[in-house]
Amino acid sequence: MSALLADPGTLALLCLGLIVAGALIGLLAGLFGVGGGAISVPVFYETFLFMDAPADIAMPLAVGTSLAMIIPTSILSAKTHAEKGALDMPHLRAWALPVTAGVLIGSAVARFAPAEVFQIVFAAVAGFNAFKMLFVKKPWLIREGLPGEPLRGLYGAIVGLLSALMGIGGGAISNLILTLHGWSMHRAVATSAGVGLLIAIPGAIGYVVAGWGKPGLPPDAVGFVSLAALVLTLPTALLTTRRGARLAHALSRETLTRLFGLFLAIVAIRFVIALF
Repeated sequence: MSALLADPGTLALLCLGLIVAGALIGLLAGLFGVGGGAISVPVFYETFLFMDAPADIAMPLAVGTSLAMIIPTSILSAKTHAEKGALDMPHLRAWALPVTAGVLIGSAVARFAPAEVFQIVFAAVAGFNAFKMLFVKKPWLIREGLPGEPLRGLYGAIVGLLSALMGIGGGAISNLILTLHGWSMHRAVATSAGVGLLIAIPGAIGYVVAGWGKPGLPPDAVGFVSLAALVLTLPTALLTTRRGARLAHALSRETLTRLFGLFLAIVAIRFVIALF
């Protein structure tokens, strides 16, 4: 860490990279109804490794920081989609408690799980979703419409648990569940933006608690949340989130689905590589 801070050129390049990453995170948050975690987690992970954080600290720190990052981007994204009339508020209210429960369980697991657990979950979920979107031409349907309780609540808990382990706003997972039950891609994307907010707030708090007092954390970290990374990425993310949401409504269903699938495939490949 001290060697990095002593090299102004390297430090400036690192800061510039995080600023650019923030712009991409915001764009993706609006475009795909995700919190941007699928790009912020890999970026933060590589950044913390570069800063000599141990691997078992770098991954949960990347996940926790990503969840904190998702709070403001999800608010902007959900607000923009709501203005378009696509946000399903009754569904969000029904998922509020089960999603929160899943997030808190995932945050508790984060204190003890090795880095490989996070990477495997990330690669598996992103890879499955990417395969469905890119290579399955006929829609996969479990049924038309979501089931009643308790199965609908179980879906919410799964979204919260996996999202907390992946450091994402749940867009990739909730989009999969909702489209498998006959929701249009635009409606699923818009509602997933609201799900991101349900996940990000308890998730960020949970990761602060889970990482509190852990050895090996950088000096700016509060638990498993890096304040320096947030300061560098948030401004540009907030500038681009609303642009991404508007772009989503300008694209066709097929184009939006293919772009999302390609994006998830790249992320899945990245974390498979990290495992070896």
